Amino acid sequence: MAGEYNVTYITLDGHVEVQRYRYLYFVIMFTAFVLIICSNSAIVCIIASHRNLHEPMYVFIAALLVNSVLFSSAVYPKLLMDFLSEKQIISYSACLFQWFLYYSLGCSEFLLLAAMAYDRYVSICKPLQYPHIMRKRTVHMLLILAWLLPACQSSVPILVSANKKLCRFNLKGIICNSTVQKLLCVTSRLLFLYGLVVLVVSLLCPVLFILFTYIRIVIVCYSSSQEVRRKAAQTCLPHLLVLINFTCLGAYDVLLLRLGTDFSRTVRLIMSLQILLFHPLFNPIVYGLKMKEINRRLKRLFCKRV
Repeated sequence: MAGEYNVTYITLDGHVEVQRYRYLYFVIMFTAFVLIICSNSAIVCIIASHRNLHEPMYVFIAALLVNSVLFSSAVYPKLLMDFLSEKQIISYSACLFQWFLYYSLGCSEFLLLAAMAYDRYVSICKPLQYPHIMRKRTVHMLLILAWLLPACQSSVPILVSANKKLCRFNLKGIICNSTVQKLLCVTSRLLFLYGLVVLVVSLLCPVLFILFTYIRIVIVCYSSSQEVRRKAAQTCLPHLLVLINFTCLGAYDVLLLRLGTDFSRTVRLIMSLQILLFHPLFNPIVYGLKMKEINRRLKRLFCKRV
């Protein structure tokens, strides 16, 4: 019976003194989850309800915030249940599904940021061609690609791992990610190489593309008027801040865990919580404060309620 239990379930061994601070953890994370849902959803609703915000730039911002809500919804409910449970366990199938959502939506973040960078590049560097290039059909295709490509890429290791036998049942973390592969009896070198290819396609290529577009924007703005430079700074700075933030946080999960660095349990917990807490709350703050139109609509919304 115990053997069947171990085969079916995985223990999430990344919690620190959860028995002692379970209610404190729960209150903090539940508050954060509510703030993430409300703040991101508020901006998405503002963009959706105002026709003058139905431009590609704001559509991509809304898609990015929806992605944050989906990412948080894939992780927080299980995390909150674990804080109140005597044992922090998850079934292997549920763990694989969370792993799929975690990386699929995480990679979508980079592709959405790349689409936003392309939109800003066309708008600033090719303003006369902008209406022709960034048509509604193009925007829809970029959004579909940003969500569909990572989903297809992430499904491959999940399907392969689903048929593998587990020899270890303690996961050094609070959520399921690529470290699940370390629990397998036989690790696949081919699967590891595939992960590196996905890393290049879904992370490195979008980041390099974004940097290229922003370098081009800086070159164009340097020889343009002050008004063009002001507009570029106003619209590009929030995207750049979000990119830097997400890249730094994602580097821990994608690179350091793959290198097998042996962090203490406390360090692992802090880094995991930063990814789950900081970034989904960072996006609405940046776009709510830095994007003039969104900021103005938010002030109107809350002033009316007051």
